[in-house]
Amino acid sequence: MKHYLKINFLVLLSISIFACSYNKEQQNENVFGKQNFDFNWKFKLGDFPMAANLNFDDENWRTLDIPHDWSIEGQISPENATGNDGGYFPAGIGWYRKDFDISKELEGNKISIYFEGVYMNAEVFINGKSLGVHPYGYTSFEHDLSPYIQYGNKNTLAVRVDNSQQKNCRWYSGSGIYRHVWLKVNSPLHIANWGVGISTPEISSEKATVQVNTTIQNETNKTQSLQLITEISNSSGEIAGKEEQEIELKPNGKQVVTQNVEVTNPKLWSPDYPDLYVATSTLKKRGENIDQEENSFGIRSIEYSADKGFILNGESIKLNGGCVHHDNGILGAAAYDRAEERKVELLKAAGYNSVRTAHNPPSEAFLEACDRLGLLVIDEAFDGWREKKTTHDYASIFDEWWQRDIEAMVLRDRNHPSIVMWSSGNEIIERTKPEAVETARLLNSYIRELDPTRPVTSAMTSWDQGWDIFDPLMAEHDICGYNYMMHESEGDHERDPSRVIVQTESYPKDAFYNWKMVQDHSYIIGDFVWTAMDYLGESSIGRYYYPGEPEGQHWKQDFYPWHGAYCGDIDLIGWRKPISHYRDLLWNNTEKIYMAVREPNPSEGEIKTTMWAVWPTWESWNWPGYEGKPIEVEVYSKYPSVRLYLDNELIAEQKTGLDQEYKAVFTLPYKKGILKAVGVQDNQELESCILKTEKEASQIKLTADRNTIKSNGQDLTFVTVEVTDSDGQLVSNADNSVSFTITGPGKIIGVGNANLKDETAYNVHTHKVWKGRALVVIKGGKEAGEIKLKAISSGLTEASLIVNLAE
Repeated sequence: MKHYLKINFLVLLSISIFACSYNKEQQNENVFGKQNFDFNWKFKLGDFPMAANLNFDDENWRTLDIPHDWSIEGQISPENATGNDGGYFPAGIGWYRKDFDISKELEGNKISIYFEGVYMNAEVFINGKSLGVHPYGYTSFEHDLSPYIQYGNKNTLAVRVDNSQQKNCRWYSGSGIYRHVWLKVNSPLHIANWGVGISTPEISSEKATVQVNTTIQNETNKTQSLQLITEISNSSGEIAGKEEQEIELKPNGKQVVTQNVEVTNPKLWSPDYPDLYVATSTLKKRGENIDQEENSFGIRSIEYSADKGFILNGESIKLNGGCVHHDNGILGAAAYDRAEERKVELLKAAGYNSVRTAHNPPSEAFLEACDRLGLLVIDEAFDGWREKKTTHDYASIFDEWWQRDIEAMVLRDRNHPSIVMWSSGNEIIERTKPEAVETARLLNSYIRELDPTRPVTSAMTSWDQGWDIFDPLMAEHDICGYNYMMHESEGDHERDPSRVIVQTESYPKDAFYNWKMVQDHSYIIGDFVWTAMDYLGESSIGRYYYPGEPEGQHWKQDFYPWHGAYCGDIDLIGWRKPISHYRDLLWNNTEKIYMAVREPNPSEGEIKTTMWAVWPTWESWNWPGYEGKPIEVEVYSKYPSVRLYLDNELIAEQKTGLDQEYKAVFTLPYKKGILKAVGVQDNQELESCILKTEKEASQIKLTADRNTIKSNGQDLTFVTVEVTDSDGQLVSNADNSVSFTITGPGKIIGVGNANLKDETAYNVHTHKVWKGRALVVIKGGKEAGEIKLKAISSGLTEASLIVNLAE
C-alpha cells in the first residue's frame, strides 16, 4: 500500500475543476503529494481527433467517474469483434476529457499524471500536446505534465483509448480507464515514482533488518544537500526503527540511497498472520519537509529447494492456489477497491492461501488486499512473448516494451509481502525453440536485477508433445511452472533432482490427484487450479452440455451465447460451487463434511462435460420429474465414514478416508423430503449437513455483504438476491425475473446472475435469477445518507434493503 502524504497542500475538488493551491507563506517548502483524479470526467465512445484540444466542445459528452469499463456497459453479440475470447462484448475507441486548474504558485514544481491501468493503447494529451502512447493495458504509467501546464488557467487532460484492434487478448479485457488515476505534485527534489524498494534480508525472532533503497531525483540545475529520514512503524503506529542520512545530489541527478533499519521483536507476515509495517520516507532540505511517502510492507522470509519445498518464515508451506483473471464479474474490468478486496475475501473464504494473477499484473488495490488479508501471490507479466496467440496481442510490442513493462510490474509491486514469486510468461508459443531460452534468460535476469529477493517462474506446457525438450527452458527459471503436466513431475525429478516444481494450472476435476502429489513430494510446492473464479471471456471453457446442444471444446468453435468461463470454483457472482468445498476440505481442516447432488441425465440422453468442467452438482434436493428415478448424492468428508438419511431413514453408510478420496457417492430413488449426511467416527455421529426439498417460490430475500459503506463516491456493497419459499429456503431451480429500483445517495452499477449463457446486459435493472440467485452491486455517493434498494417480481412478495452511507 502506498500513501503519498499531503503536507501544506490544499486540494479543492469541485464538479469539474481540480484546483490546487496553498498558503503563499509556505510556498518555498515545495511539499506536495498525490491526489485522486477519478471524478467528473467527460466520456464519449467513438474517435474524435479534435478532442485533444483545449477548447473542444464536450458539453454533450457523458459525465462519469473512474474506474470505468465501457465494454461491460454494452450488449454481447456474436457480431462483436472480441468474439469468444473477449466474451462477445463490444470494444472500439473511446475518449476521456477532464478540465482542471493549477495555481500560479505551483509553477516550477513537477506536475504529473499517474494511471494505474488503461485498456489499451492509451494516448494522453495535455492542452492538445500528445505525451505518447502506452500500449499495454495492464501496466501502470506516468506522464510529466509540467512543461505544458497553464498555471492559473484552465487545463485539459484528454485520453484516447484504442481497443479496436481485435483480437488482442484471450480473455475479457474490458475497455477504458478501468483503474484509478492520480494527479501528483512534487518538488523538483523528490522521491522517484516507485522509488522506494523494501526488503528484509535478515530475520530472527529477536530482530530483523529492513533494507530500504530510496531513489531520489534532483530536477534542478544546482547541487542539492538533503536529508533522508526513514521511520518504520508497526500496525499500532508505534515507531519500531529509524535511520537518517545526509545526501548531496548532483544537478539533474538521480541517486539510490540504501538504509538498514533494525526492528526488534518483529511480527512476521504470513497468510495466517498478515502483520504489516509502514516505512515513512521523508526528504528534508534545511530542516523543512520537501517530500514524504509511506509504503506498507511485511517482514517475512522465503526459501525454496527440492529437498525442503517452499519455506515461509522457516516453516514449510504448500501453495493451495488458484488462477484468477482481472475482471470483477458483472462489473467487468472496473477495479473498484471494494470489488478487488471482495475478490480476495472470497478466495480466502474458499480455503485458498495463494493466487496466480493470470496473465498480467493485477490492480494495486488487489495486491493491497492480499497483503492485508493474507494471500500469497504469483505476479505475472504477460501471456506470451515474441510469437502471437491472437492477431494483435503482446507479441506485436514485445521487443519495444518488454523492459518498461517488466519495470512497471516489479518496481510498482516489489514491496508487497504477499508476492512470493514473479512470472515472466504463460504457455509461450515459441517454447520449443532455442530462441525461447534466450528470451527467458533476458526476462528473468532483468527481473532478478530489479528484485533479487524472489524466485522467477513461468507457466509451461507441451500438451504431452516433446516435454523433455523443455529442460533448457526450465533451467532458466528458479521454480518451474507446469500447466497440466503434473503427471510428468516424478520422471522429471529423477532426471533433474534439483528442480522445484509448482503446477501453475490444473484441471478442476483432478483436485484429489493434484493435492496428493503436492502432499507426497517436497519438490512439488503447490498447485494452482484453472480457475479459482469464473470470469468473462474465454467463452464456454468449463461448460457442460445437454443432449442436442453442440459438442466440442471451447476453442473448436463459437458457443454463443456463452460469454464467460465456467471452470471456476467460485461462480461469477461469488457463490461457491461444490468443487470449492471439496478442494477446501482436502486442503484445510475448517470444513469436514459437505453434501451436494449430481444433476441427473435427462430422459433424452446424457449430460457431457468438457476438459475443464466437473459434473454439474448442486446444493439441492429438489428434482421434479425424477420421482422414483435414481439420483446420485455426493458427500465429501474428513470423517472416517458418513451415513446418509432420507427423512431419518438410513440409506447407507460408506467409508470416506484417504483411500476413498474423502468422498462417498450414494445412489437412491428420488422423493421429496429431508436428506441428511452425518460424519461418523468410532461409531459416533458427530456432524451433519442437510438438503431439504423446497416449497413453491413465494418471496425475495436481499442480503448485503455490508450494510454500512463509506460516502466517498467509490465504496460498494454487494447484495445477494435469492428467491425463497415461505420458510425462507432458497428455491434452487427458480428463474424469476426481478426488477430493482434504488433511492437515496447511491446507484446500481451492476446486476446479473451466474448463468454465462444469459444474454441480458449487466447494466440493466431487470434480470433473472439463476438457480435461485442473482447479484446487485450498489455504489454509494459522496454524501452521508440512506440508500434503499427495492426488488419486485411478479407473483413474489417484494423485498427492500437499507444501506447506510457513513462519513
